[in-house]
Amino acid sequence: MKKLDERIPFVLTVLKGIGQIMLQENEWTGLLFLVGIFYGDVNMGMAALVATITGTLTASLLHFDKREIESGLYGFSPALVGVALTFMFDANWLVWVLVIVGAAAAAMLQHFFIERKLPVFTFPFIVVTWLIVFTLHHYTAIPPSPSLAAPPVIDVSDTSDFTTSTNGFGEVIFQGSFFAGILFFIAVFLSNPTAALYGLAGSILAAAISARFVQPVVEVRMGLFSFNAVLCAITFAGTRRRDGLVVLIAVVAATLIDIFMLKSDSSLLTKAGGVLTFPFVLGAWLTLPLKNMLNKAWKS
Repeated sequence: MKKLDERIPFVLTVLKGIGQIMLQENEWTGLLFLVGIFYGDVNMGMAALVATITGTLTASLLHFDKREIESGLYGFSPALVGVALTFMFDANWLVWVLVIVGAAAAAMLQHFFIERKLPVFTFPFIVVTWLIVFTLHHYTAIPPSPSLAAPPVIDVSDTSDFTTSTNGFGEVIFQGSFFAGILFFIAVFLSNPTAALYGLAGSILAAAISARFVQPVVEVRMGLFSFNAVLCAITFAGTRRRDGLVVLIAVVAATLIDIFMLKSDSSLLTKAGGVLTFPFVLGAWLTLPLKNMLNKAWKS
């Protein structure tokens, strides 16, 4: 019984770590995310689980703050590293080794910023993934994964397709299916209904902005221009009126950054794995000072 009691909290911590991908400290959210990832691809599901466990164990072995560990703060960046690598590459032995190494590195980098009280969000995932993907592209000939080689076919004939708004949720964790998008939205809604609805609105707005800037219709419908906006909307969601203004600023900023980075057509960025969640991180960094200014202005 004692061993079981010790294992259950660890399982909850791992699930919370997966839930923290969309800033939700909720084990049920994490479980639904994991179900959606496994539904999309077993390798990606296993990688998310292995990477989150690795990041959590790394934090425990290095004696990081127990409350931060139990909140899942050392799970979400490693989880994204694991999913990203198995999404981009055929999962051979080297990729699995790098999933574990990358997860540990992401957890340690997360701790570096947490110790300095810097809100970096998914930045550790971005840095670690960019370095690993660039290295693999430069020094190996590992083929792309089946998921990347054969992306889902999107029907663009139905302009009222609801999946345009929910696909943004799915693409946060590299999932392009209708099922994953809906499931991830429900997962966030169970934890924080306000954040989920703001995320949905952010996804719709990002798709509209991307269409206005004449981005590829298929990619817009897949949610590839919306997932960073979803993360921004969830990050700044709140029940006050001014929260809506902050979400609007963050979503627009992230979407424009996303479009600009993709239009730059950088070969270096392509070799490193693409924009990932950097537009979200940069958009959030730009919005945080504005949020603080608005909060001060409303108090005065």
